[in-house]
Amino acid sequence: MSSSFIMAIDQGTTSSRTCIINQAGGLVAEARETFKQIFPKPGWVEHDPEDIWYSTQRSMRMALEKAGIKGSQIQAIGITNQRETVMVWDSKSGKAIYNAIVWQCRRTQDLCEKLKKAKKEKQITAKTGLVLDPYFSASKIQWILKHVPQAMKRARAGELLAGTVDTFLLWKLTGGHSHKTDVSNASRTMLMNIHTGWWDEELMKLFGVPDRILPEICPSNAEFGRTAGLGFMPDGIPITGMIGDQQAALFGQTCYEVGESKCTFGTGSFLLLNTGKKAVKSKNKLLTTIAWKLKNEEMTYALEGGAFVCGAAVQWLRDGLGLFQHSADVEALAKTVQSSEGVEFVPALTGLGAPHWKPEARGVICGLTRGSTKAHIARATLEAMALQNVDILVTMQKDLGKKLKGIKVDGGAAANDLLMQLQADYCGVNVVRPQNLETTALGAAFMAGLGSGFWKDLKEIKRVWKVNKEFKVKMTLKDRKTRMIRWQEALERV
Repeated sequence: MSSSFIMAIDQGTTSSRTCIINQAGGLVAEARETFKQIFPKPGWVEHDPEDIWYSTQRSMRMALEKAGIKGSQIQAIGITNQRETVMVWDSKSGKAIYNAIVWQCRRTQDLCEKLKKAKKEKQITAKTGLVLDPYFSASKIQWILKHVPQAMKRARAGELLAGTVDTFLLWKLTGGHSHKTDVSNASRTMLMNIHTGWWDEELMKLFGVPDRILPEICPSNAEFGRTAGLGFMPDGIPITGMIGDQQAALFGQTCYEVGESKCTFGTGSFLLLNTGKKAVKSKNKLLTTIAWKLKNEEMTYALEGGAFVCGAAVQWLRDGLGLFQHSADVEALAKTVQSSEGVEFVPALTGLGAPHWKPEARGVICGLTRGSTKAHIARATLEAMALQNVDILVTMQKDLGKKLKGIKVDGGAAANDLLMQLQADYCGVNVVRPQNLETTALGAAFMAGLGSGFWKDLKEIKRVWKVNKEFKVKMTLKDRKTRMIRWQEALERV
């Protein structure tokens, strides 16, 4: 066994995590550091970029300590990240001129509505594969440049840099020497043409984003730069993998063939389907996105559908309602009842994502009676987490023109057996859970390993991926249809 390892940085919405991965694809050590969530106004979500950077550094140091290895034993670093979250910083000092605006933030809804009224959505979707929504980065960058004094003037003068979280971390890790991103993250900005693989002049003009503040777009397993000035790690360690979190999970689940799919249960839930070299245009409001691009190969595309709130709904039950102390407790509480007994929860706490795209929607709990308890609400929450994925899956199958054979699952909530069984029953397809649930970090590690020669090809990577459990469909077609009718009625209330 090699004495070298891959370090995977997984910078997420609520925490920064670092994993140390060995050549067998095993998790040697993991460290996580949470950071503050900032909600300046209803519907607004921000992060302090310094919190992101501090928590990332701390998780890196802790992971090395837990693994009992030296920084010099890291052969390469991979980065995966919350994708549409964006920030703008001073090109010399590295200090952000405003907080990071998070992917969940809805502050630019009015701007998106104006562009829709100006009939720009069709043009934008044709170039980007995305729907015109505050979710994506372009309108967020425009907001910062417009609302921070002198920002646009400084941007045009080349004094500012912009980027998604991967780009910001790369810039910090390399001591300010590298301002780059990969195709998967760039495809989520609404500024990149996914057919050419580069920033689009018309889109940049439409959103008022100067091209000189944007990073260079590279293949996902390129050499993006090398560490410099970190102190706790030696200089010169190559960063050879960068990929957005959901694409990283698809890669980490070894979904390398056309028609293979995965669902990640994180803050939100995201289904991605590999469509190969073809950018399949959705007729049902799914996203056409770039999955990845390997060096010297063509682009690999995917269809994507995401629900904005998944694990965040459990966090809300814990923190907002105080129904339990730990998120993992939701399964035991939900199991104390056989059903939700008519209670429905539509967790549209930050709007509805695919395939509905209703940013103005808000959460609804209905069907309550005097007999309803916190257990019924917990059960309804797990059911909702699975049901909203059915909406995406059905739409995905329509676009693909055939039924999916199964779904690979990952993310923290995938450890919940009840939720996984509900997902299989409601979708009507078997659900496969891998041994390593942290496939987002694993995907970043695999990508960096490919870029650095740690693994020689995709076949070698596939051999290290292993199944933990398969959840087979138990619900009858009749019961499934009845359940979906109740869910659709609840959706009509938001």
